[in-house]
Amino acid sequence: VQLQAFGGGLVQPGGSLRLSCAASGTTSRINVMGWYRQAPGKQREMVASITSLGGTNYADSLKGRFTISRDNAKNTVYLQMNSLKPEDTAVYYCKAWYWSGHNPLEAWGQGTQVTVSS
Repeated sequence: VQLQAFGGGLVQPGGSLRLSCAASGTTSRINVMGWYRQAPGKQREMVASITSLGGTNYADSLKGRFTISRDNAKNTVYLQMNSLKPEDTAVYYCKAWYWSGHNPLEAWGQGTQVTVSS
């Protein structure tokens, strides 16, 4: 499984941005997809995840502002980010958990920079 993220950029505080992450390869074995982020000098943290059936999980601090969704037909996961704050500035990575035979594996995308600044 390979992942490619799109949609990062510069946005003003209070603005919105939507990230996309397209999966390729053995996508039929993908179970969960999600987003993480890493701000300068900080550890990578989970933002949100979504199962193949649409079950979602969010970081508590982001509930209400961020929404994760998924289009299984397009093998794509989205992250809608609203009311953005400067502290949301980070590199955002998508991640997929999938099966190879009976082995659970993980794949990471290359990351996309989100900068929230006036």
